Amino acid sequence: MNIGILSRSTELYSTRSLYRAGKRRGHAMHVIDHTRCSLMIDAAEPNIFYQSKPLDFLDAVIPRIGASVTGLGAAVINQFELMGIVSPTSPEALQLARDKLRSFQTLVQHQIPVPKTFMINPSEDLKEIVEKLGGFPVVVKMLESTHGEGVELAHNAWSLQRIMSEFFRYENRLLMQEYIAEARGADTRVLVVDGQIIASMRRQAKPGEFRSNLHRGASSIAIQLKPEEENLVKEVVRVLNIEVAGVDLLPSSQGPLVMEVNASPGLEGIEGTTGKDVAGAIIRLVEKKVKANKRKD
Repeated sequence: MNIGILSRSTELYSTRSLYRAGKRRGHAMHVIDHTRCSLMIDAAEPNIFYQSKPLDFLDAVIPRIGASVTGLGAAVINQFELMGIVSPTSPEALQLARDKLRSFQTLVQHQIPVPKTFMINPSEDLKEIVEKLGGFPVVVKMLESTHGEGVELAHNAWSLQRIMSEFFRYENRLLMQEYIAEARGADTRVLVVDGQIIASMRRQAKPGEFRSNLHRGASSIAIQLKPEEENLVKEVVRVLNIEVAGVDLLPSSQGPLVMEVNASPGLEGIEGTTGKDVAGAIIRLVEKKVKANKRKD
């Protein structure tokens, strides 16, 4: 098969891991910078050009779309689908997971537990919202934050105003969440492929930091999920209709809460921590989807 990896750099760990996994299974792998593609919109013969060459020879693409180009990435995936080229991540799933507000709305619609969250605008009465969240500290997030960027903890009214003023320079709506103190800077990252849990790890923020992102110096260990956690994760990906996902769970006194869902999860931390071949599982899903697509044709 000819499989394209939609990635802006061949140096990224996830890109290289997927490339090697595809090669091990005998596929021709192609790294394509989706921000440099030209889309030909034509009802009879839609196509995509990259470096002046058509990409209609591909059987499948694997999106590795950054948060800063979500809209463009979704359009490129959609164009490939119009061409009959399959992807393990649909444009709808990518955009839904990236928009924390919409994804949370969808989850609570299906009675899936998440931290208590407010969507706020610059004119909101912040004092009243903080009280409804149980008081300080509170977590403030941009809607498309990643790697802990665009996520801050406000300990008092002064720090909250400072964070809001900074974030509102980039977005006109933000999320404010209750702070789950009992988590103590820990969370659980779970990688799901085709409805199956492939790997899971516990992350612990470094001292003085509440964000448990490995990019921020957090530590991690491989773990076995509890049955309630497994069931929760599988329900999350079913509800959001995501075939490749990173699901982050936050421990709380009420049980695990869904903190975030990522439709383009990084592979370096989870593969390095657990030793699991997540990239290989994604390649096998792509093979399955291509075969199904050919049977359909």
